[in-house]
Amino acid sequence: MDRTPDPGAGIEAGAVREYLRGLQRRIGAELERLDGGRFAVHDWTKDPREALRGGGTTCILEDGALFERAGIGFSEVAGDRLPPSASAAHPEVAGCGFTALGVSLVLHPRNPYVPTVHMNVRFFQAAARDGGPGGTWWFGGGMDLTPYYGFAEDARHFHATCRAALEPFGPEHHPRFKHWCDDYFFLKHRGEPRGIGGIFFDDFNATGPQQSFALMRSVGDHFLPAYVPIVERRRGHAYGERQRGFQALRRGRYVEFNLVYDRGTLFGLQSGGRAESILMSMPPCVQWRYEAMPEPGSEEARLYTEFLRPRDWLAAP
Repeated sequence: MDRTPDPGAGIEAGAVREYLRGLQRRIGAELERLDGGRFAVHDWTKDPREALRGGGTTCILEDGALFERAGIGFSEVAGDRLPPSASAAHPEVAGCGFTALGVSLVLHPRNPYVPTVHMNVRFFQAAARDGGPGGTWWFGGGMDLTPYYGFAEDARHFHATCRAALEPFGPEHHPRFKHWCDDYFFLKHRGEPRGIGGIFFDDFNATGPQQSFALMRSVGDHFLPAYVPIVERRRGHAYGERQRGFQALRRGRYVEFNLVYDRGTLFGLQSGGRAESILMSMPPCVQWRYEAMPEPGSEEARLYTEFLRPRDWLAAP
């Protein structure tokens, strides 16, 4: 945590809500253009008698021409006790009341040469203990790419766009948030990264309310420029059962990370969130095989040797 200002000082929840709702709509419209299908839209509201109050909109596209599953969720929830997954870095507000707004998406394309991608942006406010003065607020979010077959051109493009999202706010943010992403999206029990990273940040209020909000918006606004060109380059790549099988095995790693480590998933489940909306990030077809590793020298093995390791993709070759 960088500092502890008054909760939400200078930030209007309505402005955050308006931005996030618009972001969900814009991304959904572009993904429909790419796929040709339409999102099913589910508005939901929590029972006001439950510990977690509020609601949101979950947009799901399944069995599309491009996306086997694509989910984009908006939520605005409040509760009386901040769950452990959100208060680990904020012991001063552990168990206090909170509000949280965010957009989160995970896209699982059918073609194994098109990578899975995740993006989220969010805003938290936590009240002071016993309703007294103080409390805190922070922004978080990021995006990361999970290829099944690696292409250096795609990796460089994705990381360059992530850097561009942060450059207006100072040169220090991209190296820090990239390293944070590499550390965060790592399966400790496997000893391997989930993918090739991107950027990740949490508990962020270092630049004051308006600039911190602007940084979050820039991350959200750069998602489509980061991902769409990769989709358009790879969507026509021929594939067969071998590639689909490897994709299914690697998707298993995605499930493991989301259920064991992901703060958003844990926050949603621990706070009593809507399970269908929380678990929309799961891929529809997954495999686990005992000690399944690709043949040395194969295209699949190249993912491990050249891509699933932290590296500076923007360094001169």
